[in-house]
Amino acid sequence: MKLPSFRLHSAPIAGHGQRINSGRRFPRWIPILLLSATATLNWSCDAESVNAILQSAGETLGESGGSITNAEAVLGIKDALKQGATSGADIVSAVNGYFGNPLIKIALPPEAEPVVDVLSKLPGGQKLLDDAVLSINRAAEDAAKEAAPIFVNAITSMSVNDAMGILFGEQDAATDYLIAKTTTKLTDKFTPVIDNSLGKTGATRYWGDVMERYNKIPLVKKVDPDLSSFVTTKALDGLFVMVAQEEIKVRESISSRTTPMMKKVFGYVDANR
Repeated sequence: MKLPSFRLHSAPIAGHGQRINSGRRFPRWIPILLLSATATLNWSCDAESVNAILQSAGETLGESGGSITNAEAVLGIKDALKQGATSGADIVSAVNGYFGNPLIKIALPPEAEPVVDVLSKLPGGQKLLDDAVLSINRAAEDAAKEAAPIFVNAITSMSVNDAMGILFGEQDAATDYLIAKTTTKLTDKFTPVIDNSLGKTGATRYWGDVMERYNKIPLVKKVDPDLSSFVTTKALDGLFVMVAQEEIKVRESISSRTTPMMKKVFGYVDANR
């Protein structure tokens, strides 16, 4: 018996303004089931009919999750990024945004561990250390106020490909995008603010007191870590940790999707996982 031939045509990639199908593909057993049924009917269906059946099955499953356009996907992702980035920046720039959060609280540099070990045992030494840590975190909180405009600029210039990669990417894909696009600019912006804030919050003085007290101890190895560079790096790390948490909220919680486009776009993703 000669078997009928048929082809399965994949849908073209949606262009700008075109609709994106749900991305669901019908289970692989459907073609087998259809072929078995056709064989049972002594191949009463020709190849064109089988193709039509298979296409119909795929379209039906595709429609079950609805569809969105590329433009809608970009808008939804931009809304989510703006919300997550600005919320993250607002959280860390508040008083105790860093200092009061154990997850991102900035400790003294690792190079200062011998300093901490020695001074914590001396009279008044722990107070010096505590003052230094508090002032370092206050400097980070002060600098974080500069983050939001830089985030918004990176989000505004996002491409369709960027948005699609984020939409169907990992839980922290949006945060990874911001890290890649903004770290250099944030570092440039944070560094002078951190320097100024370290002076304003007393961190430079407290750190100087800590180093002076320690380096006067006989036989110890002298240390003097670059406090500004260390605090800037840790401040950015903490900022992105909080942005990632806000991103996960949007992806996982319907109540965190605060705009109609976010609800539509991420609802579409939910329906087609």
